[in-house]
Amino acid sequence: MYNLPNLDIPFIDTANGTVQLPGSKSISNRVLLLAALSEGTTKVQGLLDSDDTQVMLEALKQMGCALEREGQDLLITGIDESLVQRSLLSPLDLFLGNAGTAMRPLTAALAVMGVSAKVHGVPRMHERPIGDLVEALIQMGCSIDYLGVKGYPPLRLNARNEQQQKAFELNLKNPISVRGDVSSQFLTALLMSLPIAAKEDICIEVVGELISKPYIDITLKMLEQFGIPVLKDGFKRFVIPQNSAYRSPVKIDVEADASSASYFIALGALGAYGAIDLSANTSRFVRIEGVGANSIQGDIAFTKAAQAMGAQVESGANWIQTRRGAWPLKAIDMDCNQIPDAAMTLAVMALFADGPSTLRNIGSWRVKETDRIHAVATECRKLGAEVLEGPDWITISPIKPGSWRKASIHTYDDHRMAMCFSLTALNPDRIGVTIEDPKCVGKTFPEYFEALFTLCKSPSAQIPVLCVDGPSASGKGTLSSQLAEQLGYHYLDSGALYRVSAYAALQAGIALEMVNEAQLSTLVRNLELEFRGEHILLSGVDVSEAIRTEEGGINASKISVIPGVRSALVELQHSFRKLPGLVADGRDMGTVIFPDATLKVFLTAGAMERAKRRHKQLISKGIQAKIEDLFADLEARDLRDSTRSVAPLTPATEARHLDNSSLSIEDSVKLVMSWWQDRRWNY
Repeated sequence: MYNLPNLDIPFIDTANGTVQLPGSKSISNRVLLLAALSEGTTKVQGLLDSDDTQVMLEALKQMGCALEREGQDLLITGIDESLVQRSLLSPLDLFLGNAGTAMRPLTAALAVMGVSAKVHGVPRMHERPIGDLVEALIQMGCSIDYLGVKGYPPLRLNARNEQQQKAFELNLKNPISVRGDVSSQFLTALLMSLPIAAKEDICIEVVGELISKPYIDITLKMLEQFGIPVLKDGFKRFVIPQNSAYRSPVKIDVEADASSASYFIALGALGAYGAIDLSANTSRFVRIEGVGANSIQGDIAFTKAAQAMGAQVESGANWIQTRRGAWPLKAIDMDCNQIPDAAMTLAVMALFADGPSTLRNIGSWRVKETDRIHAVATECRKLGAEVLEGPDWITISPIKPGSWRKASIHTYDDHRMAMCFSLTALNPDRIGVTIEDPKCVGKTFPEYFEALFTLCKSPSAQIPVLCVDGPSASGKGTLSSQLAEQLGYHYLDSGALYRVSAYAALQAGIALEMVNEAQLSTLVRNLELEFRGEHILLSGVDVSEAIRTEEGGINASKISVIPGVRSALVELQHSFRKLPGLVADGRDMGTVIFPDATLKVFLTAGAMERAKRRHKQLISKGIQAKIEDLFADLEARDLRDSTRSVAPLTPATEARHLDNSSLSIEDSVKLVMSWWQDRRWNY
């Protein structure tokens, strides 16, 4: 996950490949609560690991639920009957973040059980309505106090005495009314909590038109899997049978998230066009695995909406495949009540359409993680679109080629704003976009941007590169790795390449001799390398210590004289230039390897200062050394590097010079980042 203030996404040209989606948020939090309310142990497979599920899991722990990891699976043992009594002595204090799928159902379940607890969340959670659910619970005889503004969290849930319990059970004989036109989560919360108290049939009646009906279908299907067959009269009346009791299904799979699929369906519609290989006649596509035509999630209907806009979509039981069809996309006028979350993706697709598109019946957007109608309208206008908005609708006009604007997208702590608007980087004017607070995707899809960049391609010149060149022991690696971390970019430590190449060759049984030039070159060209700070991973294995030995240096010298290996390493270094960007350190990064880099820094320090740093480093590793010897060695090496015939160590003409002799690493990073801010829009 990109834990950064801002993420700059360069222009994206095309998309191709396969993505495995994480588990559905809606299903995950339902499964967690239902398993906690069931007798026995439930094995949950494919559970989403995100902010929303983490707050639910933490709440279940506090409630006394036993949780155990078994590889990638989670074992959940139901809450015991002592919870109510324990809460009398020590009321629960449950922080539920901004997770509506945790706040609403847990509030109902705890209130129905008669548990004493405080439920609260982040400030935005305290702006999201819960009054209709609380009113329904109070109808039954639950005791609930508002701790802030009436109708909104935080709440205090109070235990019931014997007399109040009798009144509660008597009230359940009457139909329970709940509004359905604000959030379907209120009805879901009642459906999931009332089986706990169903000594007789319990009837729930919906007041007004129920929105987001597909989410209620998810709830009903999940209840059935846990042994509760709810009777339904349309979407107006629901009956929970008497003597209902949750039964663990023993094992349950969480299917992938259909709402998250919408971003990749749209990605295919926007970027999967043309052929990968003309000779083989292979077309680009985006394939989504983990969810498909058999999904129980309502947002799977997004595929039909995408098709209406011109996308080519195919699907199977557990997969969806999409590519560009009509271009520009076709404008739509659509009732989006049944796909409220996925409809946000349609709003961004509308920017690429052939006319104004209107999304209707989306009033629920107003009470989500943010006021999404206002947020979408505001950010689309930043990009250059004309937008009209109403209480429950929005009309978005497309942006004509040549009229797109560079923009920094405010995400309002809303995961879907970040994911939707990342797709605007596919604009025809070939300009990048900045996503503010990219870590907000952690609510449902922590690895979203990593998945996006894996599928996307940009022209090499559009991908920003920050080069840090300089002499030995100048601190290039430390500075560069920290810059890469701050920017969310890939990192290339070019100085380690010959060492790791020699190591890989010897591990493969290939002697470091000229006679093996072709074999060595092929091996080097296909090395799977990743640099993580000071750690070097070769095919996923940390080889940092193995290559940083005296023998490793000798072997690096042997392989470095083989011309084919040198050429292969140039290709390998170029391959590190991937979305969203690269920080590369070495001696010729800005002069030879990436001459078109966005920013070039030449880092240096006096030879004596570098000798002291190297001495300190060696002593910390238990290696004895003399500063005088290190000083002499560095001066001799500087002379060799600056006078060699091939790629001599010399600053690029346009490089910014940084002498860090008297600067801390923090000061050096801060200075280079200030230089970067001046250059970051130049791609």
